[in-house]
Amino acid sequence: MKSVKIWNDTPSDQQASQIAARLKAGEIWILPADSIYGIMCDALNPKAVKRVCELKGINPERQHLSVVCSSISMAAEYARIEDHTYQLMKDYTPGAVTFLCRANSSLPKEFKKRKTVGIRIPASETARMIAEKLGNPLLTTSIEFEDDDYARNPELIMESYEGRADGIAMAEDGGTVPTTIIDCTESEPQIVREGEVEIEI
Repeated sequence: MKSVKIWNDTPSDQQASQIAARLKAGEIWILPADSIYGIMCDALNPKAVKRVCELKGINPERQHLSVVCSSISMAAEYARIEDHTYQLMKDYTPGAVTFLCRANSSLPKEFKKRKTVGIRIPASETARMIAEKLGNPLLTTSIEFEDDDYARNPELIMESYEGRADGIAMAEDGGTVPTTIIDCTESEPQIVREGEVEIEI
């Protein structure tokens, strides 16, 4: 399993480009994503998306899939962002918030089974830089852990996912609090899950 040491959650241009190239080739990487580290891949690579779903035990017909975008502009290429959603994104991104939006035709079929996609624009500079270098979103789902140390410590995360993921960007210690989720698919946004960020709607 490859590892790249990221200092202060700010990868060099070369590091971000190298990881993006690995993801473009279909690899799966563990990357920092605000609180809990995430299992990520190129969201436009169907084989990689399938690998992540199988690794995490995700059924796309029953569970929402989420993507990391580098900006609201990138998110708008892959999801329908209404005016009220745009304002919430302006107010709460970058940050640990997932916005459930209607998916559009730019995403693979796995996303269309639920017709929705979770949009994340994380505060983590590592994830955003890699998505920017890749040129499109990253599929993301949080790592699984039984002990908090295996969520926080990148060395232990690497140990846990050895042989299952292809690489890890080892930045600052992770956390255990999930993102706040807002359902923006209807005219009135609704908080689905309260997480790290407090939202006022």
